[in-house]
Amino acid sequence: MSLDDGPLLSQWKPSYKRGSAMQASLAVIGGLLGVWMWYLSNDWRWVLGAGVLVDNWPFTLLSIMPLNNRLVAMTEFSPPAEMRGLMERWGRLHAIRSALGAVATVIYVWAMN
Repeated sequence: MSLDDGPLLSQWKPSYKRGSAMQASLAVIGGLLGVWMWYLSNDWRWVLGAGVLVDNWPFTLLSIMPLNNRLVAMTEFSPPAEMRGLMERWGRLHAIRSALGAVATVIYVWAMN
């Protein structure tokens, strides 16, 4: 966030593209593995952790995707004045996704004991 608007947007776009593929696949793999462990152990905590982890998908689709689309459509050469505020909002929403992953991890660790 310390960059000027144009370079900030220019840096965010490819980072977002790479990160979205990684995060989506990690949520799916982690969720499937949690369901698999629930099936094997019949311990409800595994499916709870999987549910929290997979909650990233609807949260992203409903809350973050419209914002992503607006940011991706902007040009780095003359970003609109609203860009910085949208980027700050994106950061706050992304922190919620990170928190969901952390909560799922804590639940998985709890289920291992």
